[in-house]
Amino acid sequence: MNISFSELRRIKHQLPTGSVSKIAKKLDITEQTVRNYFGAKKYDEGQIVDKHVRPGPNGGYVNLSDTAILDSATRILNEAHTEYIS
Repeated sequence: MNISFSELRRIKHQLPTGSVSKIAKKLDITEQTVRNYFGAKKYDEGQIVDKHVRPGPNGGYVNLSDTAILDSATRILNEAHTEYIS
């Protein structure tokens, strides 16, 4: 899956507090791995995730081999949006 780096960061910034921890626990990975997925670069504290960044507009394009973290983040945003509307 391809996504712009700025869109990936926008999704991360919209997540409610505690979402990084929630995603990490659900997927049995470290919180730093989740942060690295969304653009952090502390690879000594978290795994390198299956992504490749290519130069381009909006911070470049990110090719995600595994979308499990993004899928979890999207689910959290959808749940938060649904709660807000109700």
